[in-house]
Amino acid sequence: MRAIATLLLLTTALAPIPAAAQAMTAEATGPSRLFVAEDLFRLEQAADPQISPDGSQIAYVRQSADVMIDRARSTIWLVDTRTGAQRPIIAGPGNHTSPRWSPDGARLAYFSAVDGQAPQLFVRWMANGETARITGLPESPGSITWSPAGDRIAFVMTVPGTPTTLGKAPAKPEGAQWAEPLEVIDRVTYRADGGGYIKPGFDHLFVVAADGGAPRQLTFGNVDDSGPLSWTPDGKRILFSAVRSADWEREPANSEVHALDIASGQLTTLTSRYGPDFAPTVSPDGKWVAWLGHDDTHRSNDNEVLSVMQIDGKGGRTLTQALDRSIDTVVWAHDGRSLVVSYDDHGGKQVARVGLDGRVTVMARGLAGGGLDRPYTGGDFSVSNGGRIAYTGGSPAHPADIFVTAGGGGATQLTVLNAVTLAAKTLAPVRQINLQSPDGTPIEAWLATPPGYVEGTRVPLILEIHGGPHSAYGPSFATDVQLYAAAGYAVLYANPRGSTSYGEGFANLIDKKYPGGDYDDLMAAVDAAIAMGVADPDNLFVTGGSGGGVLTAWIVGKTDRFKAAATQKPVINWVSEALTMDSTGFTSRYWFSKQPWEDPMAYWNRSPLSLVGNVKTPTMVVVGAQDYRTPVSESEQYYAALQIRGVPTALVKLPGASHGGFTARPSQSAAKASAILAWFGKYRVKPKLN
Repeated sequence: MRAIATLLLLTTALAPIPAAAQAMTAEATGPSRLFVAEDLFRLEQAADPQISPDGSQIAYVRQSADVMIDRARSTIWLVDTRTGAQRPIIAGPGNHTSPRWSPDGARLAYFSAVDGQAPQLFVRWMANGETARITGLPESPGSITWSPAGDRIAFVMTVPGTPTTLGKAPAKPEGAQWAEPLEVIDRVTYRADGGGYIKPGFDHLFVVAADGGAPRQLTFGNVDDSGPLSWTPDGKRILFSAVRSADWEREPANSEVHALDIASGQLTTLTSRYGPDFAPTVSPDGKWVAWLGHDDTHRSNDNEVLSVMQIDGKGGRTLTQALDRSIDTVVWAHDGRSLVVSYDDHGGKQVARVGLDGRVTVMARGLAGGGLDRPYTGGDFSVSNGGRIAYTGGSPAHPADIFVTAGGGGATQLTVLNAVTLAAKTLAPVRQINLQSPDGTPIEAWLATPPGYVEGTRVPLILEIHGGPHSAYGPSFATDVQLYAAAGYAVLYANPRGSTSYGEGFANLIDKKYPGGDYDDLMAAVDAAIAMGVADPDNLFVTGGSGGGVLTAWIVGKTDRFKAAATQKPVINWVSEALTMDSTGFTSRYWFSKQPWEDPMAYWNRSPLSLVGNVKTPTMVVVGAQDYRTPVSESEQYYAALQIRGVPTALVKLPGASHGGFTARPSQSAAKASAILAWFGKYRVKPKLN
């Protein structure tokens, strides 16, 4: 008999519960106040806030959806940090991203891409609004970084290579229509999710004059160099990360920090441990380098630790080992006496100052941003010379907006991008639940209830499981959650063991044993929602994507308590996934102890396909047609097995969608949620009264 989870604490709802009459019925002569599929085209959110050096203005990317082309559009806006007044500054046709201030704040560099062409680098003179196109490149540049003097801009770009050939076809007669030439693949990693099959070529560093001219290539070789980039204060060197060893293809996580002498082209390697060393940033006085990384022991999860070393690579020491959180962004304070970082903690992202003695002081909480469909942690920040912090923040009721803080007190919200749209909507309130798994492991979860929910009423419940599995959900806005709740479901999402933001120990409770105890955590969360009197135990449904898709398929192989399930872009067979995913070698190195042919039963015993003989739950399978992370063949295997067994099933494909771009097009995001609701609706029964 399943142990009932102990409900330790039910916190106050994060948003007030609206009146039932406002949400559960629509006005006969007006639009519904419920959140509906069409609202996905009306939402906007802020991203990549870049505060000017003097702290007076913030350039940020404003993301919206273009209903005519069914794609996201990005424009660049400027907001005054004192008054909150804002205006668009780069908003023509196409997408405009990555605003970056020159050191003196007089100019703004950015990327613009129009009509499907490769993005190009532009510079805008802020005083008069004049704009110049700086590059005309065949490939897309990235990681733009101003030189300290503001006279040059460094970036990373792919240098096309020559395709490998084997043999030679006979000569084609003039005017003949023959098949395309053979395609020869010889790279270890030969395709990338969202990018398709990798074209010949390698990523290298370039520099271009800030007022235009021909770019100059700085690094060479059959390896990939990567950003972010960091100049030394004298403008003579650029630091970056790369795997430049002879076995770089088979050791993609063993990157080092390198220093490039721009004049001579000489490279100096500054780090040497086995594991990723990346994101170097030079201190304002040029004496120190801060960077991120960890010792790679082939665990499934390791925190990225902040370290500092002297500019010559000596005297390296870690600063955040005791923090036990994974650092994701780092910048130096202008005085060089501390660093400002961001990291996830208990399902939320925050910004903190880290002293050179390792002391951590939280400066801002509640960061948010990223995908809109599910409530993942996210958010961006930047810091002015005077220490003001601009960041994107949000809540379960609001997508990301722009905030600014001095770090010593409260924050000021500068934008309210969805004020008009969401004022007309009654959204699902979200509350936090703290509970215990049967073995005593503390688990955090969040529960959204339908708009107008009356306490004490039992309603159908959807358990929504995050992917990764090393990632985290939190109290963020999510369209899937709102659409499910508007259809009358309570939506439960949790951070079971394996989730990030709770420390390495918690994340690695599933190391080499996933799926495993995370199943018990999720069932405990469902039991808690039932014990609260919210979830109808006879009306339970389950879904999740990627790692959440794995757990969904695992759950229906372990229990029949759910009326229906929808597994999204899952791994079904770890052997086939390990040998067909885009990051070849990742699964077998970090999630298993041996290769598939060395210990096939270890892979099989953790594959949801091994449990398909137990499945009775009607289970729909959803996948992007261009998914190279958990390839389409995984979903098709499961669909075929369910069909063979006679379990009610359906296979839903999103045309053109990758794994990471699964819900990038608003119409597909809405249609996917609608399909899941339709599937659950077939098996939903009338709730029982308490």
